[in-house]
Amino acid sequence: MLQAVRIVALMLVVLFGGLWAAAWLGRGEGEGPGESFGRLVASLFGGGMPAPSAGVQMPQGMALGGPFRLVDQSGKAVTEADFAGKFLLVYFGYTYCPDVCPTELGVMAHAMDALGEDAARVTPVFVSVDPERDTPEALADYVSRFHPRMIGLTGTPEQVAAAARAYRVYYAKVQRPEMTQYLMDHSSFTYLVGPDGRVRALFRPETAPEAMAAAVRGQLRGA
Repeated sequence: MLQAVRIVALMLVVLFGGLWAAAWLGRGEGEGPGESFGRLVASLFGGGMPAPSAGVQMPQGMALGGPFRLVDQSGKAVTEADFAGKFLLVYFGYTYCPDVCPTELGVMAHAMDALGEDAARVTPVFVSVDPERDTPEALADYVSRFHPRMIGLTGTPEQVAAAARAYRVYYAKVQRPEMTQYLMDHSSFTYLVGPDGRVRALFRPETAPEAMAAAVRGQLRGA
């Protein structure tokens, strides 16, 4: 009996060791190994957990989103209450971003176009993780290049940090010796936020606009 228990215990150690290794190797940009492990376990064993189409499956009980205090591109102070009852597509980045930010905001804009009439129920939002440089004026110019209804949000470093924590967004300043301007290393998910202010789905970088639009439309019909 004791030998059988030891064999089972050894099998479990091997199983979860393999899952941890797979989570480590397959983690997304800015995603910690613990989050990746939870997502992998959920995908294998969580048949009843939410599985957003074209998005990342979140473990049961994981809540993203919530209260925030920021400033929009017109200089107006806003909180989550200003978006109550609305669906949002939210992306965290910065205006000096050389590649991934404009790419993902372009995907978001194309997804909005693909939604057709349903797009009126969704607000695209860009939240800066670089408040030092991203003033409301800078954001106003930047978001206008992607979609006429896109809202840019910034704030004090403390306000931005609080919003990033609510969405579990990773970001950090990177200063390379050969560069005069610093970069911001950051995670690159797009969040679909429901009318209750909570995240319904996450979209990985390079999600096709059509797939994102289809997932958003599915949430809209279920609302």
